[in-house]
Amino acid sequence: METWVIWLIIIGVLLIIEVLTQMMWALCLAVGCIAGIISSLCGLSILWQIIITSIASIVAYILLVPLFQKWHALSVDKKGKKARTGMDALLGRKAIISEEITPDRLGRARIDGDNWQVKSTGEPKTIKRGTEVVVTGYDSIILEVKPIN
Repeated sequence: METWVIWLIIIGVLLIIEVLTQMMWALCLAVGCIAGIISSLCGLSILWQIIITSIASIVAYILLVPLFQKWHALSVDKKGKKARTGMDALLGRKAIISEEITPDRLGRARIDGDNWQVKSTGEPKTIKRGTEVVVTGYDSIILEVKPIN
């Protein structure tokens, strides 16, 4: 078997490891193996291929880690907090009640075109249709809201 094929198999395995573990070292080693393929296609001995792969992996680590740290920093908002996702992204958002909330029945509210089940967390327990509210929390997929004063 040609050595460049072995390098290609190693790259595939490392990329699978990278996807499953999200460890930077696997990606850097895969980049180094690309240099190994190139050196193999140039006809260099296996010793030189390993040396070039090692050097390229170290250079990839030195170059890629700061790049990914900057990319990760973009997920932090202006106040230094990590960007919220999922249900947490709804906290503090404004909504309009589309079905009245009563003490014994959940209501519904619209946020960005999505229709959510909501319940009142404060006073008043009854919130009329058309009232603007703010999301204060959630319980499973039911949002907790209170009217905006």
